[in-house]
Amino acid sequence: MLDAFVGSIGYWNALWVLCLLIFVHELGHYAVARWCGVRVETFSIGFGRELIGWTDRHGTRWKISLIPLGGYVKMYGERMAPGDDAVGDAARLSAEEMSTSFAHKSLGARAAVVAAGPAANFLFAIIVFAITFATIGRPQPQSFAEAGIGGVVADSAAAEAGFEAGDRVLSIEGAPVETFEDLRDAVIASDGAMLRFEIDRAGQFLILQAQPRVFELAQDDGSSVTLYRLGVQGPSPVFVSAGPLEAASLGVTETWRLSVATLTAVGEMIIGSRGADELGGPIRIVELSNDFAQQGLLALVSFAVLLSINLGLINLFPIPMLDGGHLLFYAFEAVRGKPLGERAQEYGLRIGLALIFCLMVFVIFNDLSRFDL
Repeated sequence: MLDAFVGSIGYWNALWVLCLLIFVHELGHYAVARWCGVRVETFSIGFGRELIGWTDRHGTRWKISLIPLGGYVKMYGERMAPGDDAVGDAARLSAEEMSTSFAHKSLGARAAVVAAGPAANFLFAIIVFAITFATIGRPQPQSFAEAGIGGVVADSAAAEAGFEAGDRVLSIEGAPVETFEDLRDAVIASDGAMLRFEIDRAGQFLILQAQPRVFELAQDDGSSVTLYRLGVQGPSPVFVSAGPLEAASLGVTETWRLSVATLTAVGEMIIGSRGADELGGPIRIVELSNDFAQQGLLALVSFAVLLSINLGLINLFPIPMLDGGHLLFYAFEAVRGKPLGERAQEYGLRIGLALIFCLMVFVIFNDLSRFDL
Protein backbone atom coordinates (compact mmCIF):
# COMPACT_ATOMS: atom_id res chain seq x y z
CA MET A 1 0.00 0.00 0.00
CA LEU A 2 2.85 2.38 0.85
CA ASP A 3 4.53 1.68 -2.50
CA ALA A 4 1.26 2.38 -4.31
CA PHE A 5 0.89 5.69 -2.46
CA VAL A 6 4.44 6.77 -3.32
CA GLY A 7 3.89 5.91 -6.99
CA SER A 8 0.56 7.75 -7.11
CA ILE A 9 1.86 11.16 -6.04
CA GLY A 10 3.65 11.56 -9.36
CA TYR A 11 5.99 14.48 -9.83
CA TRP A 12 5.70 15.57 -6.22
CA ASN A 13 8.29 12.84 -5.62
CA ALA A 14 11.01 15.08 -7.02
CA LEU A 15 10.02 17.89 -4.66
CA TRP A 16 10.21 15.87 -1.48
CA VAL A 17 13.39 14.09 -2.57
CA LEU A 18 15.11 17.42 -3.32
CA CYS A 19 13.85 19.01 -0.10
CA LEU A 20 15.06 16.01 1.91
CA LEU A 21 18.56 16.15 0.41
CA ILE A 22 18.76 19.92 0.80
CA PHE A 23 17.72 19.55 4.45
CA VAL A 24 20.38 16.87 5.04
CA HIS A 25 23.07 19.04 3.41
CA GLU A 26 22.18 22.21 5.31
CA LEU A 27 21.71 20.28 8.55
CA GLY A 28 25.37 19.25 8.28
CA HIS A 29 26.42 22.92 8.09
CA TYR A 30 24.04 23.83 10.92
CA ALA A 31 25.07 21.04 13.30
CA VAL A 32 28.81 21.66 13.02
CA ALA A 33 28.32 25.44 13.19
CA ARG A 34 26.43 25.05 16.47
CA TRP A 35 29.04 22.58 17.72
CA CYS A 36 31.74 25.17 16.99
CA GLY A 37 29.80 27.87 18.84
CA VAL A 38 28.63 29.82 15.79
CA ARG A 39 25.26 31.57 16.03
CA VAL A 40 23.01 30.47 13.17
CA GLU A 41 20.57 33.17 12.12
CA THR A 42 18.61 31.38 9.35
CA PHE A 43 18.04 27.82 8.17
CA SER A 44 16.15 27.92 4.88
CA ILE A 45 14.90 25.22 2.53
CA GLY A 46 14.56 27.07 -0.76
CA PHE A 47 15.20 30.65 -1.80
CA GLY A 48 13.08 33.75 -2.17
CA ARG A 49 9.98 34.70 -0.21
CA GLU A 50 9.32 32.82 3.01
CA LEU A 51 6.25 30.58 2.85
CA ILE A 52 6.28 29.29 6.42
CA GLY A 53 8.72 29.57 9.28
CA TRP A 54 9.37 29.76 13.01
CA THR A 55 12.11 30.98 15.32
CA ASP A 56 13.61 28.60 17.87
CA ARG A 57 14.89 29.45 21.36
CA HIS A 58 18.42 29.95 20.01
CA GLY A 59 17.23 32.71 17.67
CA THR A 60 17.50 30.66 14.48
CA ARG A 61 14.79 31.29 11.91
CA TRP A 62 13.74 28.00 10.32
CA LYS A 63 11.79 28.51 7.12
CA ILE A 64 10.59 27.04 3.86
CA SER A 65 10.90 29.45 0.95
CA LEU A 66 9.22 29.78 -2.41
CA ILE A 67 11.85 28.34 -4.79
CA PRO A 68 12.86 24.80 -3.66
CA LEU A 69 16.01 24.57 -5.78
CA GLY A 70 18.48 24.79 -2.95
CA GLY A 71 18.85 26.09 0.56
CA TYR A 72 21.18 27.90 2.88
CA VAL A 73 22.31 28.37 6.45
CA LYS A 74 23.05 32.00 7.34
CA MET A 75 25.56 32.37 10.17
CA TYR A 76 26.34 35.42 12.22
CA GLY A 77 29.45 37.21 10.94
CA GLU A 78 29.62 35.01 7.84
CA ARG A 79 30.23 37.92 5.45
CA MET A 80 32.91 39.54 7.55
CA ALA A 81 36.60 39.12 6.93
CA PRO A 82 38.41 37.20 9.69
CA GLY A 83 39.64 39.63 12.34
CA ASP A 84 37.20 42.41 11.50
CA ASP A 85 35.63 44.00 14.57
CA ALA A 86 33.24 46.33 12.78
CA VAL A 87 29.59 45.57 12.24
CA GLY A 88 28.04 47.96 9.76
CA ASP A 89 29.63 51.38 9.73
CA ALA A 90 30.02 52.24 13.38
CA ALA A 91 29.33 49.60 16.01
CA ARG A 92 32.02 47.22 17.15
CA LEU A 93 31.68 43.59 18.16
CA SER A 94 31.58 42.79 21.82
CA ALA A 95 33.53 39.84 23.19
CA GLU A 96 30.30 37.82 23.31
CA GLU A 97 29.47 38.64 19.69
CA MET A 98 32.97 37.73 18.55
CA SER A 99 32.65 34.38 20.33
CA THR A 100 29.63 33.46 18.17
CA SER A 101 30.83 35.01 14.88
CA PHE A 102 31.71 32.62 12.07
CA ALA A 103 34.46 34.92 10.77
CA HIS A 104 36.21 34.94 14.14
CA LYS A 105 36.45 31.17 14.44
CA SER A 106 39.69 29.37 13.69
CA LEU A 107 40.52 28.32 10.16
CA GLY A 108 39.94 24.69 11.09
CA ALA A 109 36.52 25.43 12.56
CA ARG A 110 35.42 27.40 9.49
CA ALA A 111 36.63 24.64 7.18
CA ALA A 112 34.79 22.03 9.27
CA VAL A 113 31.53 23.98 9.04
CA VAL A 114 31.83 24.28 5.25
CA ALA A 115 32.85 20.64 4.72
CA ALA A 116 30.02 19.39 6.94
CA GLY A 117 27.37 19.90 4.23
CA PRO A 118 28.84 17.46 1.69
CA ALA A 119 29.87 15.15 4.55
CA ALA A 120 26.23 14.99 5.67
CA ASN A 121 25.18 13.88 2.19
CA PHE A 122 27.72 11.06 2.23
CA LEU A 123 26.72 10.10 5.77
CA PHE A 124 23.07 10.01 4.72
CA ALA A 125 23.95 7.58 1.89
CA ILE A 126 25.97 5.37 4.24
CA ILE A 127 23.17 5.22 6.83
CA VAL A 128 20.45 4.43 4.26
CA PHE A 129 22.62 1.74 2.65
CA ALA A 130 23.43 0.24 6.06
CA ILE A 131 19.75 0.13 7.09
CA THR A 132 18.83 -1.43 3.75
CA PHE A 133 21.53 -4.10 3.95
CA ALA A 134 20.60 -4.90 7.57
CA THR A 135 16.83 -5.18 6.96
CA ILE A 136 16.09 -6.00 3.34
CA GLY A 137 19.54 -7.41 2.62
CA ARG A 138 21.75 -7.22 -0.44
CA PRO A 139 21.12 -9.17 -3.63
CA GLN A 140 23.29 -12.22 -4.22
CA PRO A 141 23.14 -14.34 -7.38
CA GLN A 142 21.88 -17.90 -7.24
CA SER A 143 23.56 -20.80 -8.97
CA PHE A 144 21.80 -21.47 -12.29
CA ALA A 145 22.61 -25.17 -11.99
CA GLU A 146 20.80 -25.33 -8.63
CA ALA A 147 18.04 -22.71 -8.94
CA GLY A 148 17.17 -23.30 -12.57
CA ILE A 149 15.28 -20.96 -14.89
CA GLY A 150 14.01 -17.79 -13.22
CA GLY A 151 11.21 -17.11 -15.67
CA VAL A 152 9.89 -17.78 -19.17
CA VAL A 153 9.04 -14.96 -21.58
CA ALA A 154 5.47 -15.13 -22.88
CA ASP A 155 5.02 -16.10 -26.56
CA SER A 156 8.69 -17.10 -26.83
CA ALA A 157 10.32 -20.24 -28.19
CA ALA A 158 10.77 -21.48 -24.61
CA ALA A 159 7.11 -20.91 -23.75
CA GLU A 160 6.05 -22.75 -26.90
CA ALA A 161 8.32 -25.68 -26.05
CA GLY A 162 6.87 -25.99 -22.53
CA PHE A 163 9.66 -24.58 -20.33
CA GLU A 164 8.65 -23.54 -16.81
CA ALA A 165 10.25 -21.41 -14.12
CA GLY A 166 12.42 -23.59 -11.89
CA ASP A 167 13.41 -26.03 -14.65
CA ARG A 168 17.05 -27.08 -14.26
CA VAL A 169 18.76 -27.37 -17.64
CA LEU A 170 21.12 -30.36 -17.44
CA SER A 171 22.41 -30.36 -21.01
CA ILE A 172 21.85 -28.95 -24.50
CA GLU A 173 22.48 -31.33 -27.41
CA GLY A 174 24.39 -33.53 -24.96
CA ALA A 175 26.71 -30.73 -23.76
CA PRO A 176 26.43 -30.17 -19.98
CA VAL A 177 25.08 -26.82 -18.74
CA GLU A 178 26.38 -25.36 -15.49
CA THR A 179 25.78 -21.61 -15.85
CA PHE A 180 23.25 -19.35 -17.52
CA GLU A 181 26.07 -18.19 -19.80
CA ASP A 182 26.45 -21.78 -21.05
CA LEU A 183 22.78 -21.78 -22.08
CA ARG A 184 23.02 -18.34 -23.69
CA ASP A 185 26.15 -19.27 -25.67
CA ALA A 186 24.53 -22.48 -26.94
CA VAL A 187 21.45 -20.59 -28.10
CA ILE A 188 23.51 -17.90 -29.85
CA ALA A 189 25.62 -20.55 -31.60
CA SER A 190 22.58 -22.54 -32.72
CA ASP A 191 21.99 -20.52 -35.92
CA GLY A 192 18.30 -21.04 -35.25
CA ALA A 193 18.44 -24.83 -35.39
CA MET A 194 16.21 -27.01 -33.23
CA LEU A 195 17.89 -27.78 -29.88
CA ARG A 196 17.39 -30.75 -27.56
CA PHE A 197 17.28 -29.88 -23.83
CA GLU A 198 17.58 -32.34 -20.95
CA ILE A 199 15.54 -30.91 -18.06
CA ASP A 200 15.19 -31.74 -14.37
CA ARG A 201 11.76 -30.51 -13.23
CA ALA A 202 11.38 -31.08 -9.49
CA GLY A 203 13.12 -34.45 -9.77
CA GLN A 204 11.36 -35.48 -12.99
CA PHE A 205 13.62 -36.00 -16.05
CA LEU A 206 12.25 -34.41 -19.26
CA ILE A 207 13.36 -33.90 -22.84
CA LEU A 208 12.23 -30.63 -24.44
CA GLN A 209 12.93 -29.35 -27.93
CA ALA A 210 12.94 -25.68 -28.83
CA GLN A 211 13.99 -23.66 -31.87
CA PRO A 212 15.52 -20.27 -30.90
CA ARG A 213 13.99 -17.32 -32.74
CA VAL A 214 16.04 -14.81 -34.68
CA PHE A 215 16.18 -11.12 -33.79
CA GLU A 216 18.26 -8.17 -34.98
CA LEU A 217 20.34 -6.24 -32.44
CA ALA A 218 20.92 -2.64 -33.54
CA GLN A 219 24.46 -1.23 -33.25
CA ASP A 220 25.59 2.34 -32.59
CA ASP A 221 26.84 2.74 -36.16
CA GLY A 222 23.41 1.95 -37.59
CA SER A 223 24.17 -1.64 -38.54
CA SER A 224 22.60 -4.70 -36.91
CA VAL A 225 23.75 -8.09 -35.66
CA THR A 226 21.69 -11.27 -36.08
CA LEU A 227 21.24 -13.17 -32.82
CA TYR A 228 18.98 -15.92 -31.53
CA ARG A 229 16.74 -15.91 -28.48
CA LEU A 230 15.18 -18.74 -26.50
CA GLY A 231 13.10 -16.64 -24.10
CA VAL A 232 14.19 -17.73 -20.63
CA GLN A 233 15.53 -15.68 -17.72
CA GLY A 234 18.24 -16.47 -15.23
CA PRO A 235 17.43 -17.14 -11.58
CA SER A 236 16.35 -14.13 -9.54
CA PRO A 237 18.86 -13.00 -6.91
CA VAL A 238 18.20 -13.73 -3.26
CA PHE A 239 18.47 -11.04 -0.57
CA VAL A 240 20.70 -11.85 2.38
CA SER A 241 20.57 -9.59 5.46
CA ALA A 242 23.82 -8.46 7.05
CA GLY A 243 24.67 -7.86 10.71
CA PRO A 244 24.98 -4.28 12.00
CA LEU A 245 28.76 -4.01 11.62
CA GLU A 246 28.81 -5.69 8.23
CA ALA A 247 25.90 -3.52 7.07
CA ALA A 248 27.74 -0.36 8.13
CA SER A 249 30.88 -1.54 6.33
CA LEU A 250 28.88 -2.34 3.21
CA GLY A 251 27.26 1.10 3.41
CA VAL A 252 30.68 2.76 3.37
CA THR A 253 31.89 0.51 0.56
CA GLU A 254 28.83 1.12 -1.62
CA THR A 255 28.95 4.89 -1.07
CA TRP A 256 32.64 4.90 -2.00
CA ARG A 257 31.98 2.78 -5.11
CA LEU A 258 29.26 5.09 -6.37
CA SER A 259 31.38 8.17 -5.63
CA VAL A 260 34.30 6.78 -7.62
CA ALA A 261 32.00 5.75 -10.48
CA THR A 262 30.48 9.24 -10.59
CA LEU A 263 33.85 11.00 -10.59
CA THR A 264 35.12 8.60 -13.27
CA ALA A 265 32.13 9.44 -15.46
CA VAL A 266 32.69 13.18 -14.96
CA GLY A 267 36.36 12.77 -15.85
CA GLU A 268 35.44 10.88 -19.02
CA MET A 269 33.07 13.70 -19.98
CA ILE A 270 35.80 16.28 -19.43
CA ILE A 271 38.32 14.49 -21.66
CA GLY A 272 35.65 13.75 -24.27
CA SER A 273 35.56 9.95 -24.08
CA ARG A 274 31.99 10.03 -22.79
CA GLY A 275 29.04 12.08 -24.00
CA ALA A 276 27.82 14.93 -21.79
CA ASP A 277 24.22 14.31 -22.82
CA GLU A 278 23.87 12.16 -19.70
CA LEU A 279 23.93 15.29 -17.55
CA GLY A 280 20.46 16.34 -16.48
CA GLY A 281 18.85 19.24 -14.67
CA PRO A 282 15.62 19.81 -12.76
CA ILE A 283 13.42 18.36 -15.50
CA ARG A 284 15.48 15.18 -15.65
CA ILE A 285 15.39 14.82 -11.86
CA VAL A 286 11.59 15.14 -11.90
CA GLU A 287 11.37 12.58 -14.70
CA LEU A 288 13.65 10.06 -12.97
CA SER A 289 11.99 10.58 -9.59
CA ASN A 290 8.65 9.69 -11.10
CA ASP A 291 10.10 6.67 -12.91
CA PHE A 292 11.67 5.30 -9.74
CA ALA A 293 8.52 6.00 -7.72
CA GLN A 294 6.56 3.75 -10.08
CA GLN A 295 8.92 0.92 -9.07
CA GLY A 296 8.16 1.35 -5.38
CA LEU A 297 9.44 3.09 -2.27
CA LEU A 298 12.74 1.18 -2.16
CA ALA A 299 13.63 2.23 -5.71
CA LEU A 300 12.80 5.87 -4.95
CA VAL A 301 14.92 5.81 -1.78
CA SER A 302 17.80 4.30 -3.78
CA PHE A 303 17.50 7.17 -6.26
CA ALA A 304 17.53 9.67 -3.38
CA VAL A 305 20.76 8.08 -2.09
CA LEU A 306 22.38 8.39 -5.52
CA LEU A 307 21.31 12.04 -5.72
CA SER A 308 22.70 12.65 -2.23
CA ILE A 309 26.11 11.29 -3.26
CA ASN A 310 26.07 13.45 -6.38
CA LEU A 311 25.11 16.52 -4.35
CA GLY A 312 27.98 15.90 -1.95
CA LEU A 313 30.48 15.47 -4.77
CA ILE A 314 29.30 18.50 -6.75
CA ASN A 315 29.57 20.72 -3.69
CA LEU A 316 33.17 19.60 -3.16
CA PHE A 317 34.25 20.77 -6.62
CA PRO A 318 36.77 23.64 -6.17
CA ILE A 319 34.45 26.22 -7.72
CA PRO A 320 33.80 29.49 -5.88
CA MET A 321 30.15 29.71 -4.75
CA LEU A 322 30.27 26.01 -3.85
CA ASP A 323 31.54 24.51 -0.59
CA GLY A 324 34.62 23.26 -2.41
CA GLY A 325 35.38 26.80 -3.53
CA HIS A 326 35.28 28.06 0.06
CA LEU A 327 37.56 25.21 1.10
CA LEU A 328 39.94 26.25 -1.70
CA PHE A 329 40.01 29.80 -0.30
CA TYR A 330 40.76 28.37 3.14
CA ALA A 331 43.60 26.31 1.66
CA PHE A 332 45.13 29.50 0.27
CA GLU A 333 44.64 31.13 3.68
CA ALA A 334 46.46 28.24 5.36
CA VAL A 335 49.41 28.56 2.97
CA ARG A 336 49.60 32.37 3.02
CA GLY A 337 48.90 32.75 6.71
CA LYS A 338 46.12 35.22 5.93
CA PRO A 339 42.94 35.25 3.84
CA LEU A 340 42.91 36.17 0.15
CA GLY A 341 42.20 39.81 -0.53
CA GLU A 342 38.63 40.98 -0.95
CA ARG A 343 39.17 41.69 -4.67
CA ALA A 344 40.58 38.19 -5.33
CA GLN A 345 37.66 36.60 -3.52
CA GLU A 346 35.19 38.81 -5.37
CA TYR A 347 36.61 37.85 -8.77
CA GLY A 348 36.64 34.20 -7.73
CA LEU A 349 32.98 34.36 -6.75
CA ARG A 350 32.09 36.01 -10.04
CA ILE A 351 33.90 33.31 -12.00
CA GLY A 352 32.21 30.61 -9.93
CA LEU A 353 28.80 32.16 -10.47
CA ALA A 354 29.42 32.29 -14.23
CA LEU A 355 30.50 28.63 -14.30
CA ILE A 356 27.43 27.51 -12.34
CA PHE A 357 25.16 29.58 -14.57
CA CYS A 358 26.69 28.03 -17.71
CA LEU A 359 26.30 24.54 -16.24
CA MET A 360 22.66 25.20 -15.40
CA VAL A 361 21.98 26.44 -18.93
CA PHE A 362 23.70 23.36 -20.36
CA VAL A 363 21.80 20.80 -18.27
CA ILE A 364 18.47 22.53 -18.91
CA PHE A 365 19.30 22.46 -22.64
CA ASN A 366 19.95 18.71 -22.29
CA ASP A 367 16.61 18.31 -20.52
CA LEU A 368 14.71 20.14 -23.25
CA SER A 369 16.54 18.30 -26.04
CA ARG A 370 15.04 15.03 -24.76
CA PHE A 371 11.66 16.47 -25.69
CA ASP A 372 12.90 17.76 -29.07
CA LEU A 373 12.47 21.35 -27.89
